[in-house]
Amino acid sequence: MTTFRKILTGVATVAAAFGGVLTAGPSAVADGKWCNHSVCIETYDTGTYLGRVEVSVTNTNQPNRISARVWTTNGWSANTKVEDVAKFRTYRDQVYPQRHFPAGTRLCAEGFRDGSSVGLPCVTLTN
Repeated sequence: MTTFRKILTGVATVAAAFGGVLTAGPSAVADGKWCNHSVCIETYDTGTYLGRVEVSVTNTNQPNRISARVWTTNGWSANTKVEDVAKFRTYRDQVYPQRHFPAGTRLCAEGFRDGSSVGLPCVTLTN
């Protein structure tokens, strides 16, 4: 029984830590730009409305195939175009949710270079 209890305690600790990571991000009360490693998301609207979201992925010193995925925690998602990008260039693309989201919804974007994740910025939408 003690082994089960240790496993359960470990799972609860990981879940609590993960929950803290999810809730401890910046809030978007207006337009802005948020970055994580080589990926940035930029919004141009205020409050909980998202009309356009721009994703940028900074490339390295060699050509790469770059793409991104943008999503919200309430089920909306979109993939950006896949593009072959020259070395030292920044990939940019936009997605157009064109809708209001409930306050507290998380907006995230994950960028990929040749299929490998290179950053995951997230922001919480507020009124």
